[in-house]
Amino acid sequence: MHGESNSAAGVSEGDILAGKYRVERVLGIGGMGVVVAAHHIQLDEKVALKFLLPEALGNSESVARFAREARAAVKIKSEHVARVTDVGTLPNGAPYMVMEYLEGGDLADWIKQRGPLPIEQAVEFVLQACVAVADAHALGIVHRDLKPANLFCVRRSDGQLSIKVLDFGISKMSDATAAGVAMTRTSALMGTPLYMSPEQMRSSKDVDAQTDIWALGAILFELMVGRPAFVAESVTELAIKVNNEPLPSIRGFRPDVPIELEAIVGKCLEKDRPQRYRNVAQLALALLPFAPKRAKSSVERISGIIQAAGLSESALAVPPSPQVDPTPASAGTLPPVGRTTVGSTRGKKAVVGAGVAGAVVLFALVGTVVMFRRGPAHHDAAQAAAAQAASPVVIPQAPPRPPAQPPPVEPAKAVASQTVDLPPAPPQAAPATAVAPTAAVATKKPPISAPVLSLAPAAPTVAPAPAVPPKPTTTAAKCDPPYFFDAKGNRVFKPECL
Repeated sequence: MHGESNSAAGVSEGDILAGKYRVERVLGIGGMGVVVAAHHIQLDEKVALKFLLPEALGNSESVARFAREARAAVKIKSEHVARVTDVGTLPNGAPYMVMEYLEGGDLADWIKQRGPLPIEQAVEFVLQACVAVADAHALGIVHRDLKPANLFCVRRSDGQLSIKVLDFGISKMSDATAAGVAMTRTSALMGTPLYMSPEQMRSSKDVDAQTDIWALGAILFELMVGRPAFVAESVTELAIKVNNEPLPSIRGFRPDVPIELEAIVGKCLEKDRPQRYRNVAQLALALLPFAPKRAKSSVERISGIIQAAGLSESALAVPPSPQVDPTPASAGTLPPVGRTTVGSTRGKKAVVGAGVAGAVVLFALVGTVVMFRRGPAHHDAAQAAAAQAASPVVIPQAPPRPPAQPPPVEPAKAVASQTVDLPPAPPQAAPATAVAPTAAVATKKPPISAPVLSLAPAAPTVAPAPAVPPKPTTTAAKCDPPYFFDAKGNRVFKPECL
């Protein structure tokens, strides 16, 4: 079988091409060209050679398409596009291009062998493809044939999987030289129908970047489900379905796909072009919450490419979210890049701060009333209370509330950790004129049985004394001094002063 492939390709193992590439084996044969693994003799480097078959040389459109692919691949400087290092012509007149040698497999084979991909991995692969597509769109190149078979998965030197976008053979280029090559006719069906947008089915010539966004959505659908979005037995039936029938539900095939992610795929596959994402940066920002954390660098690069190319007024602006049911996003995902997350966090902090401030005011009022009710104390306690009132209030960090606990109706009880019953007021309570100035803020006095709330559970509650000592009473005069000396000269404390 290996010999038959070499014979069909017109090359054999050990052949020297262009005087410096020794053929090792045939990697693949298409209708027009062949790809072989070769060894660069001078550089001692393994490469891949792609060239046209002899029977395709008489087809001017095939030759022009081959040259177009080489020009597009050389222009796109991206780690997610297979690099083209050289071009030339073989002795038989066939053009060839030299590309980096890739070890791995395309995603079409991946799905056949392993079935649907994990959600995070599928999203990350599409984001990596978006990096290559963003670089292409920045250069005015529309791929027009994005599909799982053209997304080649390799393993990088750090062990991570990486996607390479292949085959820019039918890409649409906006430069003047490409416009002079009449290889794309309106009546020609160019691309793979399973991943073609409605407008591409009608005319492959009149398409723009939106057709690549459609293809990226179709690829993500298939990576997560294991089958294309639209399936038919003929191209005509497929075209009717793509243009008229609604998109099948992803969750109908795979219920674990978040409903928000299903809505993103649906927005990519909108039949009306203006309803899709305006550029791949918007698509990447929408996909980021469902990708691994390391995918953030890919999204930032995509947004930077689109902004630098002037393809969007603000590529980092968060696109309008598709209309979905209010279902919370899956756990473990990343917040979207933008200002919405920061704003919502500040809002939550403001609400919490307002609640804490309210609690501080409430405790200050309760403490003031308690101070008034407790009656007079000695002069040192009054000075300590005045110093404490002048010092800033320090609130200890309260333990976080469990998520399942419903929010309380009364804010004061939400932070209460200890209740202390107050003793009845003594009959010799100070008159109203002796109240400290700080007590004037309490307009309504709570009942005597009102609990004293404390933020520190273990600390005992100590009622502060009034800031101004009351006038001495008759009992106080009798207790100055609070003792006397008996006949033997011993000091005896007065019972009423104890």
